[in-house]
Amino acid sequence: MTLAAPTHERGITTLTLDSPANRNALSARLVGELSAALAGCGADDSVRAVVLTHTGNTFCAGADLTAPPDPAAFVALMRQIVALPKPVVARVTGHVRAGGLGLLGACDISAAGPAATFALTESRLGLAPAVISLPLLPRTDPRAAARYYLTGERFDAAEAARISLITLAADDVDDALAPVLDGLRRASPQGLRASKELVTASVLETFEQHAEDLIARSAALFASAEAREGMTAFLERRDPAWVW
Repeated sequence: MTLAAPTHERGITTLTLDSPANRNALSARLVGELSAALAGCGADDSVRAVVLTHTGNTFCAGADLTAPPDPAAFVALMRQIVALPKPVVARVTGHVRAGGLGLLGACDISAAGPAATFALTESRLGLAPAVISLPLLPRTDPRAAARYYLTGERFDAAEAARISLITLAADDVDDALAPVLDGLRRASPQGLRASKELVTASVLETFEQHAEDLIARSAALFASAEAREGMTAFLERRDPAWVW
């Protein structure tokens, strides 16, 4: 199983990433299942908002290197989250890596707990956070983005909130999200849709302007010799050849 059966409570549908064997990595299958579930939520009048969460100690480990999604399909999924006429709220209690940050960045509101950690590890694999820049760069502090894009350092939920990668860090994620979900339940469907259009307009513009170029750049990087060495080293649990 890669996506658990959706649950629904008082207008809120919860979609749960449930592939613990690969730490909820973004496989072609998971991307397809999540896209279909989101489409269903978007068309369902009983859904006021969507919560995206996970099982296990990892929200999403990034791309599944053994069965990666097509970059265009992953871009379409992130854009789908941004453009969905319902708010999407991320509930994070575990680790987020690489492409998982793109999934998180596409969400409208996000909360993470004390066990959550974050890292943009692409540069250490001979890659770059190419397509995930589409939702991340318009929303994240640019100086912090430069640091973490380049170094691949790990950081915690408090830092993620400080740099606007997430909305808030909390000791108890469910307590922190309770007033958020209450607010969404009190808002009208039309009001939510129109308000979301305002706050996502610049992000969607970034998709329209840069998606094609970044998809091509991502594909070229994945096909490179350095990336092959980086991914092989990762799977073999060793340092790649370029590490000093």
